[in-house]
Amino acid sequence: MATHVITGAGSGIGAAVARRLHARGDELVLHARDAGRAKELAAEFPGAKTLVGDLADPDRLSWAFSHQTLPDRVDSLMHIAGVIDLGPVGELTPKTWRHQLNVNLIAPAELTRHFLPQLRAAQGHVIFVNSGSGLNAGREWSAYAASKHGLKALADSLRHEEHVNGVRVTSVYPGRTASPMQAKVHQQEGKEYDPSKWIDPESVATTILMALDLPRDAEVHDLTVRPGR
Repeated sequence: MATHVITGAGSGIGAAVARRLHARGDELVLHARDAGRAKELAAEFPGAKTLVGDLADPDRLSWAFSHQTLPDRVDSLMHIAGVIDLGPVGELTPKTWRHQLNVNLIAPAELTRHFLPQLRAAQGHVIFVNSGSGLNAGREWSAYAASKHGLKALADSLRHEEHVNGVRVTSVYPGRTASPMQAKVHQQEGKEYDPSKWIDPESVATTILMALDLPRDAEVHDLTVRPGR
């Protein structure tokens, strides 16, 4: 039975991935920002363990984890949680920049640092769910895209560093996916939201599990997923 540490399991792509892994009997360690959210996740995924820590405050993650029991084995670490706030460069405040960089980039780096010993021992897999904005930046997407471009750099460097230890690293770049985040994006853009026009989170989950389950003779480095409609 494999053990997976997952952020963002409460909705969208993260929830779809967690449901698939839970259904096949794998062990889940689900990250939650607070105790209340952890209780909700534990109820939704019976038997799963939870790990509490605020990704928006990565400086305190080490302290938070020191008061909890971390898994002895980690077969995969999946960074799926994310936040987004759009706006032109001329209007984005340092607070807005920091929030997106903290959650989308610095917290994944800190979580990876914490779990690298277990990942090395298991020759595990780190999966970064990035974004199309991690490859291209459009108008009013500067802060979010910067955090995701940084996440690509983190994944690429980690892959080079940990290949010798047998740790696989994959970046997944989904296009617009039907999720609460996408609803927020449309609201910020002032557009009507129709989830049927965008990728189903289950489809992205399928691509993630393909990379995860690939035999050891191969490794997916980068995987781009775009709406098919």
